[in-house]
Formats: sequence, structure tokens, C-alpha cells
Amino acid sequence: MTSEPTGALTLRTLAMPRDVNVNGDIFGGWVLSQMDIAAGMVAGERAQGRVTTVAVDAMKFIRPVKVGDVLCIYVEVTRVGRTSMALGVEAWVKRGRIGDREKVTEATFTFVAIDDAGRPRPVPDLAP
Repeated sequence: MTSEPTGALTLRTLAMPRDVNVNGDIFGGWVLSQMDIAAGMVAGERAQGRVTTVAVDAMKFIRPVKVGDVLCIYVEVTRVGRTSMALGVEAWVKRGRIGDREKVTEATFTFVAIDDAGRPRPVPDLAP
């Protein structure tokens, strides 16, 4: 496992008691939703408009997230197609707000650029 995150820090939030599962750890669905929010921001910026999540692949939970951890989401665009793009998303935590940094999960998110009617549209080329 790498000791440094890959991608740009896109979102930071604090894991709160309301987000725990029956085991007392932070619910995986909450972590997934934070990852989707961060990836959506990056995808929307790259697509220069509306996007929608169409797939989450290779979701791997490595360590639990605890109440009081700072969840840090890192995002990197890894592939751009005609209407879709893949983003590598990593979630790391700072334990107890100030402790050691650990990678807790990672996944690949696929987004499609859409128009106002919700139909796929081309992802613009990046300016040189």
C-alpha cells in the first residue's frame, strides 16, 4: 500500500456519531457517498457541465473509519472517453482529527457527461 495519496485533495469532512453502523464504525455507505460527491465535483469540472455516476468499480474497504476521524478524499481523472470518464478515488483518514494518516478505501468511479435533458454529450477536449 502506498504511503501517500494519489490525486488531488478534493473533500475533507469529519466522521460524526450519526454516521455509525451497528458495529460502531462509520457506515460504508456514508464513505461511498462522500467519495461520489468528491468525484462528481472533479468530473463536472472536467466535463464542464452536468455529469452522472454510472458505475463504481473495484470498491475496496481497507480499514474502518471511526467517529472523530477526518475523512480526506483524493480524486484523479484516469481516463477520458467520448462521453465518459473514469476517476480513481481514494479515501484516507487522519485518526482522531490529528493522528496518523491511513488509507481506508479506494474505488474507480465512472461518470458520463450529460446535457440538460439527461442525454450523454461529448466531454470537451482540454485546452492545450
